[in-house]
Amino acid sequence: MRILESIESTFPAPEAWDRLVAQDPRGHLLQTWAWGELKGAFGWSPVRLAVEQDGALVAGAQVLYRKVGPLSMAYIPKGPVFLADDPAVADALWQAVHRRSRRMGAVALKVEPEARDEQQEQHAWFRAHGWGEAQPIQPRRTVHVPLDAEEDAILARMKPKWRYNIRLSARKGVEVREVGEEGMPVFYALMQETGQRDRFAIHSLEYYRRALTLFAPLDRVRLYLAYYEEQPLAGLMAYAFNQQAYYMFGASSNERRELMPNHQLQWRAMQWAKAQGALLYDLWGITDEDPDSPTADLEGVQRFKLGFGGEVVRYVGAYDRVYSRPLYALLNRLWAMRRARAGGN
Repeated sequence: MRILESIESTFPAPEAWDRLVAQDPRGHLLQTWAWGELKGAFGWSPVRLAVEQDGALVAGAQVLYRKVGPLSMAYIPKGPVFLADDPAVADALWQAVHRRSRRMGAVALKVEPEARDEQQEQHAWFRAHGWGEAQPIQPRRTVHVPLDAEEDAILARMKPKWRYNIRLSARKGVEVREVGEEGMPVFYALMQETGQRDRFAIHSLEYYRRALTLFAPLDRVRLYLAYYEEQPLAGLMAYAFNQQAYYMFGASSNERRELMPNHQLQWRAMQWAKAQGALLYDLWGITDEDPDSPTADLEGVQRFKLGFGGEVVRYVGAYDRVYSRPLYALLNRLWAMRRARAGGN
């Protein structure tokens, strides 16, 4: 058994890394090589660590490192990847991650595993190994729409009004177009309008452009725009990897909202995801409270996503392994300030 690091010239090629991630049923888009390259272009430093056993990769973690003011943090989004339940392999990988993180000057390591909250053994493992529950970066609760059925059956699971709106949008003349990089300025203008209306931070134009061009050659992303009489009304970017699809970025105009372009856009993305072999479509985040809670946001984004007939899923969340307790509180304050100024993901 030996540890491989991507900072070494002998590390396996990106294709081999992605094959490792895809062999884990929980292998997530955010652990793929291209996602690390995307984050690496915008302030993070990706390092991939893998365990090789008998000539084959059996575990790995893509760790993102980020300077936060004078400090540094380490982050494993939706990982690590394990091909078998082998405590010796897991221990070797974690020890390698800790060594690398300390060398990178990290105050703490944040991990958000791709595991559901009801998996109590996940919580127990982290607590037993000195980790503490922490503030997540990715949405802790989301909606998964199953795609393992015929299209009519997928539509039948949706609320009647949602099926009606999908058909209404098309009937009223809204046209959904698949576009490439040439459509990015239109999409970004819609993102700016959405951010101003809903008061949330967005990424730069170049971020969204790279989020498209890095994944397009791998056939893992689609950019869709909805038009009415050549007026752009809405857009979204959807991703697919390892039999899962993700609605990652979306935007809409303040105009002609009665034409329901977002309903048709989501359905088009689901159809593409199903054609790519995806078994579920992740609508990527609702508020972290039960939908039947009196304070649940059932008039906004949460209500919209729940209408597509999916399952509400809550993840384990985030755990932090602290390397420098005196600096940890300062790191959290600086990180919260940075998150307030930046877009998600």
